[in-house]
Amino acid sequence: MVLWTAAILAALAGAGICLGTGAFENYSWLWVLPLSFAGLFLVLVGAAFGVFYLVCRRVDLDTPQEHDDLKFRRASKPFIDAILGILMTRVTVEGAEKIPTDGRFLMVCNHLSLLDPLVMLSRLPQHQLSFISKKENRDMPIVGAVMHRSMCQMIDRENDREALKSIIRCIRLLKDDEVNVVVFPEGYTSRDGHLQHFRSGVFKIALKAEVPIVVCTLQGSEKVLSYGDLCPKNIHFGKPVRLRVAEVLPYESLQGKTTVQIGQEVFEIMAANLCPANAPLQEENPG
Repeated sequence: MVLWTAAILAALAGAGICLGTGAFENYSWLWVLPLSFAGLFLVLVGAAFGVFYLVCRRVDLDTPQEHDDLKFRRASKPFIDAILGILMTRVTVEGAEKIPTDGRFLMVCNHLSLLDPLVMLSRLPQHQLSFISKKENRDMPIVGAVMHRSMCQMIDRENDREALKSIIRCIRLLKDDEVNVVVFPEGYTSRDGHLQHFRSGVFKIALKAEVPIVVCTLQGSEKVLSYGDLCPKNIHFGKPVRLRVAEVLPYESLQGKTTVQIGQEVFEIMAANLCPANAPLQEENPG
């Protein structure tokens, strides 16, 4: 939406410049039109992101968000799509029809890149996804505000007590029918692209909230934005990314199992759905 709107306005304005300068009366439009289009397009896209940045700056991150802000979600999506469009990322989604629509769920996925949440938010907007994310992401421009308004939960990976509080909040969000929770059970972005061992404690969310687990896999996002701490290390354009909903584990199938057993089952499902470049190495274990 952002890119298309900017392109249409830039094309119209470029044509107007050519008319106003008489460029159509000779062949000078051959360079005036594309040059004016490119310049205006960049200005309009930059202005749109600038306005959104100012809107996000007004979000008070210290005030607890009581409910999911659907208007903010809708306003954010065109900019998420624009980022994927600028990167020329070709995203394919498989198995989305498996995702439950009659109740809340815990979604789990492997973690390859900073791009992963954007891919999922862009391609699954109807499911009100809220992520468990490391607390450092709260300070990222725009990202922190979007996560705050969409009820994402920051987790302190170095403090077990604080991490438990975040998990309890996620259980409450599911029970209160606020959002669907997404967690990357590896806990960190994979540095080599291969599926890493799980922190099985996160599966307690599904057990306590009594919701199914939607198992997803991502492939290719690490080739778009390679590993970095708070910013991308390398950027590559035009790369394909695949998001696959591999399987849905009903809550009834989870009953009586430990979080380690559930983690092992989910790990095996993910491993079976990943290509060799992202599948776990032999020495990796699920929990």
